[in-house]
Amino acid sequence: MHISGDEPSLRTDLAAAYRLLDHYGWSDQVFTHISVRLPSETPTFLINAYGLMPEEVTASNLVKIDTEGNKIDNTNIEVNPAGFTIHSAIHAARHDAVCVMHTHTMAGMAVAALEEGLQPLNQTSMAFHNRLAYYNYEGIPLDLGVRERLVAALGDHKCMILRNHGLLTVGRSVAEAFFYMYYLNKACEIQIEAMKTGRKLIVPSASDCEFTAQQFDNPRYHNQSVELVWSALRRKLDRMNADYRC
Repeated sequence: MHISGDEPSLRTDLAAAYRLLDHYGWSDQVFTHISVRLPSETPTFLINAYGLMPEEVTASNLVKIDTEGNKIDNTNIEVNPAGFTIHSAIHAARHDAVCVMHTHTMAGMAVAALEEGLQPLNQTSMAFHNRLAYYNYEGIPLDLGVRERLVAALGDHKCMILRNHGLLTVGRSVAEAFFYMYYLNKACEIQIEAMKTGRKLIVPSASDCEFTAQQFDNPRYHNQSVELVWSALRRKLDRMNADYRC
């Protein structure tokens, strides 16, 4: 599996993720953020310029910043303060978190408001059985003091529900973080649709859920799935509009 890359390729992948986020209707105006850590001696990452819609993000207008908030390119462009808190915390603490993706999707925010959280109601949902972290709401994360608690809540998980807030995923590549987000959000959509029926919901046994989750965890299956899906998504995006590469 392609884990990382040089800065130009990471910029292109990240810009592609923003455009795909917009394509799937996950945009929250200028308040959605994805970041990717660059290969460097000190933790440095790319994130969108504050004020740009996801559809406006390109490889060249991403902002390079370190985990202390210093802009590496000496630019006056601002980044989302809450986004900086979340992304800097995880990039500094998790070596495997090359990409961090956070969304405010309708389904994700709805499940984040449920006391029971995400339930294993479908095969897609079972991929996250006992593999999903939760972070209790503390307000808009503007205070850098929340970074330690955010990282502690995430632990070594790849996916997290920020209660009363939204969804978060991390990956060894942009492709992997996007893959997790797509299916975590899909699991939330399934749950909300099932709950709308008002009928009794069937929850499989814990052993069946764990067995299914382990099938999804199989490295060969997982890595191949991530690569195939990301390649297909990039082809789709190039057919739609390839200016994200600029």
